[in-house]
Amino acid sequence: MCMTVLASRRKVPTNLSVRGDLVRAARALRLNISEIVDAALEQALLEHRRAAWLAENQDSIAGYNARVGKQGVFSDAWRRF
Repeated sequence: MCMTVLASRRKVPTNLSVRGDLVRAARALRLNISEIVDAALEQALLEHRRAAWLAENQDSIAGYNARVGKQGVFSDAWRRF
């Protein structure tokens, strides 16, 4: 793996406030809280970026869909379904 990727994935200490009952339950099950938080945060970031991209490209997507609705796509003549 590239050194810049490894450096960007380095863990940094962070203070979080998490409900006590959740922490106790996770510890009782021997779950890795840091890995769970990493995964949840990564998923939240992906969802945010996806929503931002869709909002940013909304006009282009609508225009493309309108054009395809009127004209079809180039492969319509060869499509068998």
